[in-house]
Amino acid sequence: GELKRALLAGAKPEHIVFSGVGKREDEIEAALQSGILSFNLESAFELDLIAQVAQRQGKKARVSLRLNPNIDAKTNPKIATGLFSTKFGIVEDEARKLVKKIAGLDSVELVGIGCHIGSQIIDLKPLKEASERMAQLATALQNEGVSLQFIDMGGGLGIRYSNETPPEIEEYVETLVTAIRPTGLKLIIEPGRVLIGNVGVLLNRVIATKNTPQKRFIIVDGAMNDLLRPSMYGAFHEILPVTQETDVSDESICDIVGPICETGDYFGKDRLLSNKITAGDLLYIRSAGAYGAAMASNYNSRPRAAEVLVDGSSHYLIRERETLESLWSLERFDIPTAKGD
Repeated sequence: GELKRALLAGAKPEHIVFSGVGKREDEIEAALQSGILSFNLESAFELDLIAQVAQRQGKKARVSLRLNPNIDAKTNPKIATGLFSTKFGIVEDEARKLVKKIAGLDSVELVGIGCHIGSQIIDLKPLKEASERMAQLATALQNEGVSLQFIDMGGGLGIRYSNETPPEIEEYVETLVTAIRPTGLKLIIEPGRVLIGNVGVLLNRVIATKNTPQKRFIIVDGAMNDLLRPSMYGAFHEILPVTQETDVSDESICDIVGPICETGDYFGKDRLLSNKITAGDLLYIRSAGAYGAAMASNYNSRPRAAEVLVDGSSHYLIRERETLESLWSLERFDIPTAKGD
């Protein structure tokens, strides 16, 4: 799906790498037909499958070995991908065996090595260690006569959600380039969050406010199906009223929650917001650009939100709001009921 979407958006096939531990046969076929840059190999089984599909198509699949360096990215455990306790990548000993196996295959070409140790990286030390490790392995393979074209260091550079101090782009680049340059290989990176994380907001309208003996709640029309990160990761997103109050003395602690029947349906806990916020007011949630719409769902039969692109003083509707009818447009209602029902 992401391959097709990227191609429709105008991405060049030779700029696309295919990662993931569970590549299906039909996905491999589509990627080969599209002429992508490479497949990131995550297992010996995957190599066998890619080789078979490529041979059947009469093509030569370009592959890169995704290493698991067992390095802690110092990030949320749910988005840390460079440890042996995760499902991603292959260890160096196995990678060396696969290098030899690839050399004997006519339908597969080894073009690179790489790793991705995690997302929302704030500390560059783990990334420095990982890039140096990849450079050392690449140099060793080159000295053994293995031809490589690139090292792929993945993505993961963090952004500011609240009080984080992510590295400057220049620091990030210097860290990677310093390690990789001696190999003479091309450096590939896969930035995502750092490009669009902070350019998107989720707009919500307040449905009601509510007080219990322990809490003040602001209930909005958005929900966890629209932005899953707070519920899934315990992630912090700054939440602000569209119309700012100047009297900061009239504020109190509250939770901003959605209408879904889950206690985990919240956008923010223990936030300081104006007591004047009431039904009909608009709140916006910052930093929703990287994973808001992409992770949205129709849970609780909720239509997904419309998407609007703002460009200077102009704005464009780029995704229409779903209708209730669209939610069941693919469902069948003509199945005969059981006899006697």
